[in-house]
Amino acid sequence: MDKGKEKILIAEDDPRLTELIVQKLEKAGYEVFTAANGRDALAEVNKILPDLIILDVRMPELDGFEVKKQLRSQKLTENIPVIFL
Repeated sequence: MDKGKEKILIAEDDPRLTELIVQKLEKAGYEVFTAANGRDALAEVNKILPDLIILDVRMPELDGFEVKKQLRSQKLTENIPVIFL
């Protein structure tokens, strides 16, 4: 893991879309992490503390709105920017 790169978490259940976004962001110089559902996204956020989260609205386990709600309820993650897909 490169300490100098900004970290982006993509939470998306469509693997083709995830791969497309990962390719574009890595080419732009970001360190990219992925999660295929809302629960995994929350676990990943707590491990890596990303600089930005790209969040699918409709996902298995927890939807994007619930993930954002839980992020905002924690002091450590309340200010991480979120972009909804």
